[in-house]
Amino acid sequence: MSDQSYMRLAIEMAKSATGQTSPNPVVGAVVVKNNQIVGLGAHLKAGEPHAEVHAIQMAGEKAKDATIYVTLEPCSHFGKTPPCADLVIKSGIKRVVIAATDPNPQVAGRGIEKMCARGLEVEVGLLKDEAEALNQVFYHYIQTGLPFVTLKTAMSLDGKIATSSGHSRWITGEEAREDVHYYRHRHDAILVGVNTVLKDNPSLTTRLPGGGKNPIRIILDTHLRTPLDSTIIMDGKAETWIVTGSEAEMSKVKEMEKRGVEVIPLDTPTVKIPLMLKMMGLKGVTSIFVEGGSEVHGSFLQEKAFQQLIVYFAPRIIGGRDAPSSFGGEGIQVMSEALEVNIINVEKVGQDIRVIAVPK
Repeated sequence: MSDQSYMRLAIEMAKSATGQTSPNPVVGAVVVKNNQIVGLGAHLKAGEPHAEVHAIQMAGEKAKDATIYVTLEPCSHFGKTPPCADLVIKSGIKRVVIAATDPNPQVAGRGIEKMCARGLEVEVGLLKDEAEALNQVFYHYIQTGLPFVTLKTAMSLDGKIATSSGHSRWITGEEAREDVHYYRHRHDAILVGVNTVLKDNPSLTTRLPGGGKNPIRIILDTHLRTPLDSTIIMDGKAETWIVTGSEAEMSKVKEMEKRGVEVIPLDTPTVKIPLMLKMMGLKGVTSIFVEGGSEVHGSFLQEKAFQQLIVYFAPRIIGGRDAPSSFGGEGIQVMSEALEVNIINVEKVGQDIRVIAVPK
C-alpha cells in the first residue's frame, strides 16, 4: 500500500467518530511497519485518549522504527491528556506523516517542531484538504470563537415549506427525515424559533435506528412565549436553553428555571443573531443545526451568519402565493445583493434530493 492508502485509512478512522468528540477534532492514526498495519486508532471522545495513543498502544514494541500516519498534527501540550508528540517520540517511531497542522495559533507547528528536534522524519500535507474537511467545525470554532452554523430546510420543488394553511407534515420522505437525524447527532446544538415550538410542539431529539446523541436544544424566544407544558420543556431528554431578550418577565424566567431550563437573556430587547452566536461560543457550543422556520432562517440570512446550507427538495408542487418559503424577513431588494453560494454536493436521498451549499 502507498502513503496515500494508509492516510485514507486514517481519515476513515477519524470519520467514524464524527459528532462525538466535541469540542475536540476528529483524528485518525495508523502505524505501519514493514508494509504491515500494526496499529489503528481514532479519538473517540473529549477527555479520552487521542488517536495516536490507541494506535501506538496497539502496535506495542512494533512501533519502534515504524511510520505513523495521522490526520492532524500530534498535540504538544498538556490538556486533559498528555502531549501526543511526546508519546510518538518515546515509542521509537522514526517517520511521521501528517495530513493537516493544528489550526490553533497557540499550538500550530509545535508538535512538528518537537518531533523534528528529536530527529524524527516528519512530512506534512498528504491529503490535507480531505483531512481539513473532516474538522471544518473545529477549525471554524478555534479561529473565530463562534459556532459553525448549518441551516437546514426542506421544501417542495416550487420552494414552499408549508401550504398556505401552515400544514407542513411531511414534505419530505422517511429516508430524508432519517438523514436529518444523522445531522442532529453530529451537532452540539439544534436551534429553532419559538413559533416552531408553538406550531409543532417538537421534541428536537435524535431518533436513529441505533440511537444517537441528543444535542442541546436552543429556542429563540424574545418574550418567553414557550408553553411550560410543551414537549421540549417537559420531556427531560436533552438540555434545553431559551435565549430571550432583556425585557423578558422575571416571573416567567423563574418558572422556566424551576423546570430545569436554562434561560439566557441578552442585553438587547430582541434576540440578535450575532450576539446570540457569541454567547453560544462562550458557552462552548462549537456547532449549531438550525431548523427554525422561515423567519429564523431569514434572520440568519440577513446577518450572513451561517457556514453551511442543507436543502432537501421533495418531488411535490404546493403552489399558492401565501404559502411560506424557506427564508422570510424582508429579503433583498436587488438581485446583485443576493447571497451567492457554492453547491458542493447533490445527492438523492430516497425520493428527495439533498443539496449542500456553502456561502461564497
